[in-house]
Amino acid sequence: MVDRIADPWGPRTPYPSDAAPAASGGDARWPVRVDEFLADGVGADDVDRWVQSASILHSNGDAMDVAVKDGRIVGVRGRAVDRVNHGRLGPKDLFGWQANGSPDRLTRPMVRRGGELVETDWDTAMEAVVRRSRELLDTGPGGWGHFGFYTSGQLFLEEYYTLGVIGKAGIGTPHMDGNTRLCTATAAAALKESFGSDGQPGSYTDIDHCDALALWGHNVAETQTVLWARMLDRRCGPRPPRMLAVDPRATAVAREADIHLAVRNGTNQALMNGLIRLLLHHGWVDEAYVAAHAIGLEELAEVVEPYSAPRVAAICDVPAAEVEAAAELLGTCERLVSTVLQGFYQSHQATAAACQVNNVHILRGMLGRPGAGLYQMNGQPTAQNTRETGADGDLPGFRNWDNPEHIRQLAELWGVDSMKIPHWAPPTHAMQLWRYAEQGSIRLLWISATNPAVSLPDLARIRRILAAPELFVVVQDLFLTETARLADVVLPAATWGEKTGTFTNVDRTVHLSEKAVDPPGEARADLDIFLDYARRMGFSRNDGSPLVHWHDPESAFEAWKQASKGRLCDYSAITYDRLRGGSGIQWPCTDEAPDGTERLYVDGRFTTDPDRCETYGHDLATGAVHTEQAYRAFEPDGRAFLKAARYQPPPEQPTDDRPFLLTTGRTVYHFHTRTKTGRAPQLDRAAPSVWVELSSADAEALGVEEGDVVRLDSARGSLEGPARISGIRPGVVFVPFHYGYWDADADAAGPDGRPATAANELTETVWDPVSKQPLFKVAAVQVTRVAAGDGPAPAPTVGGPAPVGGRVVPTTAGGPAADARSTTEG
Repeated sequence: MVDRIADPWGPRTPYPSDAAPAASGGDARWPVRVDEFLADGVGADDVDRWVQSASILHSNGDAMDVAVKDGRIVGVRGRAVDRVNHGRLGPKDLFGWQANGSPDRLTRPMVRRGGELVETDWDTAMEAVVRRSRELLDTGPGGWGHFGFYTSGQLFLEEYYTLGVIGKAGIGTPHMDGNTRLCTATAAAALKESFGSDGQPGSYTDIDHCDALALWGHNVAETQTVLWARMLDRRCGPRPPRMLAVDPRATAVAREADIHLAVRNGTNQALMNGLIRLLLHHGWVDEAYVAAHAIGLEELAEVVEPYSAPRVAAICDVPAAEVEAAAELLGTCERLVSTVLQGFYQSHQATAAACQVNNVHILRGMLGRPGAGLYQMNGQPTAQNTRETGADGDLPGFRNWDNPEHIRQLAELWGVDSMKIPHWAPPTHAMQLWRYAEQGSIRLLWISATNPAVSLPDLARIRRILAAPELFVVVQDLFLTETARLADVVLPAATWGEKTGTFTNVDRTVHLSEKAVDPPGEARADLDIFLDYARRMGFSRNDGSPLVHWHDPESAFEAWKQASKGRLCDYSAITYDRLRGGSGIQWPCTDEAPDGTERLYVDGRFTTDPDRCETYGHDLATGAVHTEQAYRAFEPDGRAFLKAARYQPPPEQPTDDRPFLLTTGRTVYHFHTRTKTGRAPQLDRAAPSVWVELSSADAEALGVEEGDVVRLDSARGSLEGPARISGIRPGVVFVPFHYGYWDADADAAGPDGRPATAANELTETVWDPVSKQPLFKVAAVQVTRVAAGDGPAPAPTVGGPAPVGGRVVPTTAGGPAADARSTTEG
């Protein structure tokens, strides 16, 4: 039994690379280790049944079985047969299920009457939504423009596809996006810019083969714990891969890495330009691969030439020798795996920097073969499905909004006129969607499974938008979140374990999650809510038959398969029955590849042909959209793009008044705004409230000791919290973004005079020009000591918040039992 709060990654099972004959007698395959946690007093023999599922609290796609006893979820165990996790589970997997049984779940719909939310029945709530919808559609030919849909990365594929069809072919609005815009829009954008389409090239098995790992702004130890366990097991076995980490914090990844580049916030693009320059200068390039499979080398070489190691060192504030050492690691390895996440995606020049990681792999020919893997990571469990199905601004099946033939295909599939499907301009991204709501053109905003009143930047502005009387707000969620409290209609939703559906992880593995128990009270599956809305609205095809002709998850999945057929994300040979019992399956899965496809682009041919690509591309510096004519002039012919951009300083710089840069992020114990993890006792106890990380040098200069209360002030707001003296680089402060106000006495920041605790009170409304992803990593702040602390900060002692100096009690389960059983094969 292992305390999985004290040790989030569990016991090591070392193994060697299988890229060469095994030495030291080791097996080259990642060993099985089955993790299991059951409620107090419940043993494995007491479980009535185990129900197949996968994790909904991160993006790794850990397969698990859900334990059910007396109609209740009582625990989970990892699935040994699954290709993703080989039985392993992380802390959020092991303990997060307890939120399902929280006594404050929403169980009945609510509507606003006399300024207050009151419970009602489903007919009353849905008719209120339908009545407002019809009023807006009846305003004239442009009535579709009054609708906005803001969704999540936590619904199921079938629900996203249904929502996408309702929005795009039922109402005809382009104003659809989700909170995936905040976390991994840059992943999609970078893949489109370089390879012509969304879709991760690599496979998690590449970690089993590689001899080098590069983690670009990716705190994998805290965001995808099982993936980190796989990396650690390789590092602990024979022939371990070397490791590079780029992160301003001294995370567990940074401490493990052979080379850690703690770059100044907002300078990723300068670093990447310098690394690519060194690859070119040293001849660390697969010239034959580039000549056959890429275009843009001359421009790239010209753009990066000024970024010498000394210049990069000055911009990024890291030693030039370390930049050169990082380039040597990248340039001399034989099999490179790269992962990219929020340290790049939520920072300045996000898409440009992520594209440079793609460029490293293109230049080195590190694509489409074992050990040469690239993951532009996702942050949420079903973010990939949001993008695949069109529930965000994209079109279903990775189609191109600017390609008339792609629009015609969807119109034929859905039985509507082409002009019904919005394609006259780029789809509305989330930041613009909220601006339209602020200006009053969007007058109905339907928010599903997300909490923007805590997760969006500049929260005071978001609260004002949501509270505006002219905006009709529908919130579909499990709990009365900070956002739901501002809604006009609240719809109680079922969650993981209470409904059936599929979802897809970052290496394209599709899992089936079966219904294990009934939802509480009158809560309904999100799919059932969308189907009910479509029926009540009477959305139809041109022949008069229902637009949404499916009726349950499996029939919705079959409808989605038709939309995906022939596209890169082809699901056509996957069925629910094939997903039951064994491992998840990677798309594309077709009659020609019935067992799925482990890696994309094995032949070096990319999805860049003009008739097939998902986008015609953008200028990485300005975001200007390339026309079809300009794109065709590149003559891509299935070759990848080596896209270039010069470094530009971030929009907000430190000043004398605000000399520090704020970066926000995550802890291993929580997910998003804690609506689930904050209701799991072990996870909540491990990280119960907000903290502020400072370097020891900055703390000394400010007269701050561990646990002292400090205040952060930006141009937008303020926040107070206890200080954690950590290994973060000087000049940077870190605040986890999870902590809002749902478990406090007040509904929002400071109405009763309390200091704010939500990190996004401080962040600004600016975004990347290509991906439109907000910048959460480069806000200028002032730090002031407010009061002496009454003990250490409530921050965990594992991962990024590990304390420097002083005596801080290590994080353990403490109260609620957190001992999980881990059984290793053999």
